[in-house]
Amino acid sequence: MAWVKRNLFFLIGSVIALALLGAAGFYLFTKNKLNTELSEKLDAEYGELNRLNSQNPHPGNAKVDNIKAAREQQKELRDFIARSGKFFEAIPPIPNPNGEDGLTDKDSHEFASALRDTIKQMQRDAAAASVTLPPNYDFSFSAIKSKITFAPGSLQPLAVQLGEVRILCDALFHAKINSLDSLRRERVSSDDKEMADYTEMQSVTNDLGVLTPYEITFHCFSSELAGVLGGLAGSPYAFIVKTMSVDSTGATIAANPDPTLGGNIPAQPAFVPPPVNLGEAEQMRLRMAGMVPPPAAVPNPAPVPGRGGLQTVLNERPLKVNLVIELVKLRKAAK
Repeated sequence: MAWVKRNLFFLIGSVIALALLGAAGFYLFTKNKLNTELSEKLDAEYGELNRLNSQNPHPGNAKVDNIKAAREQQKELRDFIARSGKFFEAIPPIPNPNGEDGLTDKDSHEFASALRDTIKQMQRDAAAASVTLPPNYDFSFSAIKSKITFAPGSLQPLAVQLGEVRILCDALFHAKINSLDSLRRERVSSDDKEMADYTEMQSVTNDLGVLTPYEITFHCFSSELAGVLGGLAGSPYAFIVKTMSVDSTGATIAANPDPTLGGNIPAQPAFVPPPVNLGEAEQMRLRMAGMVPPPAAVPNPAPVPGRGGLQTVLNERPLKVNLVIELVKLRKAAK
């Protein structure tokens, strides 16, 4: 104790120095660990830099900044998508009381009324265009036409399809096809149970849009088919004809038409030398020489008069056409 009293300041200083040495050791240990982590991170950054420098295209250098160019190209692409969006507008649903919010399950009465009215209007449009429909045809909505309540969550998809079917039928009726056999859509509701009204194809969705399929079968002539295709091509909505199947035996074209006579002219025989009457001795001499004597004289046939009336140049039979169409709709997130 006497030593402690004599060396009290020395002992206190030694304890403080020892504590400082321990703190310094701990600090050095932690900083050394941090240095190791930073070194590993720096090595990883160097490795990423080397990987980028070895890529093709190169990220750039002091003169060429490919990263900046890529960002500018992305901006140009987004601007192009925004400009071209007007060519891929979605067809308005029927009905569409809530705008972009869509129909809810509470709007079932409004949809049921709009469905029946739209079907009646399409039937009247078909009659006005002299287009024959199957008896009591409901344009693929026969399973739900008489309903007043619908499967939960199905009103908006059904309203969208009703609007799209209306636009497709307008194109068919405007072209004045002979008859509409069927129009088939994809199933979007548990109420869709009528097999003849639906196609087994499904909508395809990607990052930019949705492709909705429809299958249409109808009878028409070639001019009406051209009108249907032209109407789809000129539509403000993005219809794509994926496949087209035409069942026909072809067209019959009248032979040797003569517009001045108004009738068919019989096919003319090949040129025959004028007949010569030879004696029996001369015919025998030709046979012995291996030559065929000329034919005997025959009277010239009398010309066949034309039948009169208009000349039939093209006699075309109706075509049975099956179209598979996809409607392209941009996704809202891509606009």
